[in-house]
Amino acid sequence: MKTYPEDHGSHPWSMLHPFVTEDHPAMAATRTALGPLKGKLQGTEARIPFDAIMEHVTPPLGISYEADNIGGIPGWWCRPEAAPPSHAILHLHGGWFNWGSAQAYRNFAGQIAAQTHAAVFVPDYRLAPEHPFPAAAEDVQSCYVGLTERGFSKIAVTGDSAGGNLALGLLVHLAANPDTTSKALVAGVALSPVTDLTLTGKSWSTRATSDPVFTQPQVTELVHSYLQGHDPADPLASPLFASLKGLAPIRVLVGDDEVLLDDSFGFVERAVAAGVDARLDVWEGMIHGFVGSIGHLTASNQALQLIGDFLSNRFADYQRNSTARAGKRVTARTPAHLYRTN
Repeated sequence: MKTYPEDHGSHPWSMLHPFVTEDHPAMAATRTALGPLKGKLQGTEARIPFDAIMEHVTPPLGISYEADNIGGIPGWWCRPEAAPPSHAILHLHGGWFNWGSAQAYRNFAGQIAAQTHAAVFVPDYRLAPEHPFPAAAEDVQSCYVGLTERGFSKIAVTGDSAGGNLALGLLVHLAANPDTTSKALVAGVALSPVTDLTLTGKSWSTRATSDPVFTQPQVTELVHSYLQGHDPADPLASPLFASLKGLAPIRVLVGDDEVLLDDSFGFVERAVAAGVDARLDVWEGMIHGFVGSIGHLTASNQALQLIGDFLSNRFADYQRNSTARAGKRVTARTPAHLYRTN
């Protein structure tokens, strides 16, 4: 297998994080454990084992959890102590649109909350096959609007795998339909996002052996369950094919040993070409879902810190810019005589 630079080239908007030798034992053990399951998780019966995997993510310290309903969508809050009341992160869970739950993702989302010091809401968007496309996307949009109606004026959107698809799709929707709610959007982060439901990225073949989790036949069935005859090239289903002009700043993180590598690369490449503040971070030797191995892999800790730094900076920049704009409006409206002194 070629390395990431060999088959994708060098780009100013992409960074390869070298494999850390200390991660070898943990990664080898993970690959051994996943080997018998490769390509096997399928259908609704995979929901229980998938949730069990996510519930084993190391729980963060100092995070409280609370069930809630935002915009008509149930889910869970992950709240750090002293979280700013105006800040919120909407995290969209993975599971190939067929699996996953907000409750199972609490620890993972809680880690993001701990890094950013912002409250994170994980919605239980509707799953396929019971609720095919575009049900999940509609729920995500309703939840985002619900957050603004709750008074959150600074919102970041994150998502992993299929949740990354929904997160990027929401950013595309808000850029194409600017209104008062879209002004709250601060940034987006996608972890190994599914951006191309036609499954035509070359990494489906170049990473077929190194990826210990997914196979193309397996994913073809999961996508069929989600789309149920809908065109996979529809930009509403595959953000890779959408107009990306005007997107909020985004960061995309992915492992070099993933069949979804090209989904990440292609999306960021198109986003940068459209003038978006976008960057791709690739971790050598890492597999799908590696960010969830917090406390076990140095690469996971690095990725989580990158997410925290990026979103914290975006929240701070948004606050500074909002304050500056407010100051200019006040100055423009204030009569000149009020500045005179005797």
